[in-house]
Amino acid sequence: MRRSARLRHVRGLGLRDHVCWAYTGVAEFRARAAEFLADGLDAGCRVRYIRSGAVGDIADDLRELAGWSEALRDGSAEAVSLEDLYGADAVLDPAGQVRAYAEATERAVADGFRGLRVAADCTSLVGDATRLAVYARYEHLIDRYMAGHPFSALCGYDRSAVEAGVLAQLACLHPCTDAGAAGFRLYAPLSASHTVALAGELDLSTHEILAPTLERFEVKPEGGDVVLDATGLEFIDHVGLTRLADWAAVRDADLVIRTQWSGIDRVIRLLDISNVRAEQLL
Repeated sequence: MRRSARLRHVRGLGLRDHVCWAYTGVAEFRARAAEFLADGLDAGCRVRYIRSGAVGDIADDLRELAGWSEALRDGSAEAVSLEDLYGADAVLDPAGQVRAYAEATERAVADGFRGLRVAADCTSLVGDATRLAVYARYEHLIDRYMAGHPFSALCGYDRSAVEAGVLAQLACLHPCTDAGAAGFRLYAPLSASHTVALAGELDLSTHEILAPTLERFEVKPEGGDVVLDATGLEFIDHVGLTRLADWAAVRDADLVIRTQWSGIDRVIRLLDISNVRAEQLL
C-alpha cells in the first residue's frame, strides 16, 4: 500500500510512503524525523537522517530516540551532512540523486534490511528559483522511484526560510503532506493501470501552482490515454479540469479520470471538453 493524506504526525507509514512536512522551529522537524525513523527501524529498514551541519551534531539530534546510538554503531542508521552530499553551493542533479538512492536502497536490501528510509531537511536546496526548479524536478522523479521500490522519505522545509508559494509547489509533488498544507497532490500511482494520481482539491487557490506542477510531471500515455487515479479527489473546478485536459492534449492523449466524486460528470458536461471522460468508482 501507499498512503495519500494530510497528516498530523508521521507514524505508521509504509515502505513506499513520501511525505512533505513544512515545520516551524527545528524542534518540530526533529520530532517528526524521530517518529519517522523510529518506525523505520521497527519495520526492519536502514534509516538515514540528513540535515546541514557537522555529522556529530546531526547524530546527536536524535540521541533520545530509543536504540539510536546502537543503530548508528551497527549500520542500521546513518547521520549524514547535507554539505557532504551536495557541497555548500551545489545544484542537485535530479537523475543522479535518484540513482544514488536506488543504489543505497539496493545495498540496504542486500544487507538484509526491508528497505531504506530517509528523513532530510531540504530547506537549503530550494533557496532560489534555479534550485527550486531543479529540486521540484527531483521530487517528482524520486516519487516515481518510491512507488515501485522499498524507499520512503520525509522531506522537511522550514516555514521561516521558504515562502508559502514555494512550499505549496513542493508539497503538491508528495502523496502525503502535513495537515497545514493546502490544495492538491499530484504523485506517482502504485497501480500500473494508472498514469498519475491526484488527490485533494483543485480550485481558485491552486490555479497558480497547477501549471508548473504539470510541466514537471512526466507522463507516458498508454493506448492514447492519460489515466488519472483520482480516488482521493475531493473537488475540481473548471480551470483545473481544463488545464488537465490541455496537458493531456499536448501529449496527443485523452484524459480518463477515475474518481468517486460524483460532481465530475457535471463539470465535464458544462465545459464540453472532447478529450476528457470520467469513470465513476463505487
